[in-house]
Amino acid sequence: MFTLYDYLPSQNGWKVRVLFGLLNIPYHSRLVSIFEGEGRTDAFLDLNPAGGIPVLELEDGRTIAESNAILAYLAEGTPFFPAERYQRAKVMQWLFFEQYHVEPVIGTLRFWTLTGRLELNQAMVAAKRAAGARALAALERGLANTPFLAGKEFSIADIAVYAYGHRAEDCGFLLADYPVVNAWFDRVRQVIGSGYPIYPYSDDPHSAV
Repeated sequence: MFTLYDYLPSQNGWKVRVLFGLLNIPYHSRLVSIFEGEGRTDAFLDLNPAGGIPVLELEDGRTIAESNAILAYLAEGTPFFPAERYQRAKVMQWLFFEQYHVEPVIGTLRFWTLTGRLELNQAMVAAKRAAGARALAALERGLANTPFLAGKEFSIADIAVYAYGHRAEDCGFLLADYPVVNAWFDRVRQVIGSGYPIYPYSDDPHSAV
């Protein structure tokens, strides 16, 4: 059985939990104490040299880090990661977009906001907000003529971008300004269902340390 090294408040971990559920794949969950430094221990760095979660451990002990790489591995051979060359490249396009334009911008602002770190990082906030607005505007354009990011069918690209994208209001973005994106959020929400809670950082007593 797979083992997922996870941190519940992380939307990167949330992505993988969602895909496990949609594919009905059983797995073991191993929670990592990020704020207690477990991600910097030698044992964890052997699993992921970058020290982040999630990490997927395969049945034979090999590991895969980075959430979108894990999504691609798990979705191989399923409709969520199409085999056709162009469609597969479109999925990859949005996975790369998410890791460059969404997670490090909206995800970071959300983390700073919800853990009381916004003032500490004030010098970077304006640039992050501008970059987040550009990312949402790009999504608005990219979804103008398609129900899902890579075309007519739901894919792991939708899971990846939705994860932090649909939480943008947590850090001050007005999603009403992006009606096309909001309609896409609704479609993704319908596919995913309600069985995947968003865990607040307050669930981790060390998050504000």
